[in-house]
Amino acid sequence: MAANNTPAGIDKEQAFGMAETEMEYRVELFNRLAQTCFNKCVDKRYKESELNMGENSCIDRCVSKYWQVNGMIGQMLSAGGRPPI
Repeated sequence: MAANNTPAGIDKEQAFGMAETEMEYRVELFNRLAQTCFNKCVDKRYKESELNMGENSCIDRCVSKYWQVNGMIGQMLSAGGRPPI
């Protein structure tokens, strides 16, 4: 017998709609992260076919900071707009 994993008061269509919205948000977040870090870290004049060490380090730091800030904002929103302690 299959378990019902939807919260009480939410039908399957609502749950599917919420999951779809969450997926769209995640895709948009990833695209913004990739575009922001690419524009910040990758030289506009492509000299090599692969990223150099400086570009790799910059992208690593950029992605790390982006996720850290995103997590902080999520905590603030879930706490009702109060900054995390």
